[in-house]
Amino acid sequence: MSKFRSYKEFSGYSTAFRQWRADSHCRFIHGYALKFKVWFEGDLDHRNWVVDFGCFKRNGVKDWLKHQFDHTTVVATDDPDLLLFQDMAAKDMIQLRVMPDVGCEKFASMVFNYLDSIIEKETEGRARVYKVQCWEHSENMAEYYGE
Repeated sequence: MSKFRSYKEFSGYSTAFRQWRADSHCRFIHGYALKFKVWFEGDLDHRNWVVDFGCFKRNGVKDWLKHQFDHTTVVATDDPDLLLFQDMAAKDMIQLRVMPDVGCEKFASMVFNYLDSIIEKETEGRARVYKVQCWEHSENMAEYYGE
């Protein structure tokens, strides 16, 4: 890959989740306005772009992010209270998303893997996702780098 990189921010995803294994207050349901910062790397296309940022609406990335993280409650597959969350979802109290793992680190890797597969197709292998950051707020962030 070349040395060209570009960056896109996806923000405004009001997400509630909990770290049921935590020994701190993070074990309680709490929420953030999540923000994802994504870096792309690759050769330039005929327009001199690494990635066409306009593609994210067309290829469903924005809809996917909204579905996963906007006004949703995310719990882990092995959360001991999963049935309670499923009951709340059945009563239309929450929009439940069950994921293998919960937390900014895992959200960053999930977004990385999803977007990387999309960018691979969009650019026919010319570009890739370099890294993804998941921000809870201005002081807390986790990031995931690809191989």
